[in-house]
Amino acid sequence: MHGANYRRSNGQPYTRKEYIKGKPQSKISKFQNGSPGDYDYCVQLLINEKVQIRHMAIESARLAANKTIEKATGESGYFSRLRIYPHVLLRENKMIATAGADRLQEGMRRAWGKAVSLGARVRQGQVIYEAHVRKEHLEHTKKALKHACVKLPGTPTIRVIQLREIAPAH
Repeated sequence: MHGANYRRSNGQPYTRKEYIKGKPQSKISKFQNGSPGDYDYCVQLLINEKVQIRHMAIESARLAANKTIEKATGESGYFSRLRIYPHVLLRENKMIATAGADRLQEGMRRAWGKAVSLGARVRQGQVIYEAHVRKEHLEHTKKALKHACVKLPGTPTIRVIQLREIAPAH
């Protein structure tokens, strides 16, 4: 199963996990990192198109960003938050591709498929991840989010929002 097969979202999302016996677990371990506090800037990661992102891609982007930011700022020098959650169950109708497989499977008849992964449907321009940092760590954070962009489908954008006025240095 490739992530590219599930990038486009078509139809109604299937989110009713209580009816499924072998449901997949989300790979995302934390949704908030660092220490909340008073920071100068908020650096956000946005997606520029309507796309569906698998939970593996979300977690790998989060890890890449947090690792780089934490190396530059320390454990308590930033606060990051993941703003999306993978609710949608992604299904796969596995096909056997060996000799004699035509007697074992139904093809597209009753092709409901098994739940194999989770995904998050993202709107165009929606914020996926944000990091709050001080002025001296702004460039490191931008670089960290560029590393995270590689892990995500679509064309991500980085936006910087100033949270408070910074006094000029004398």
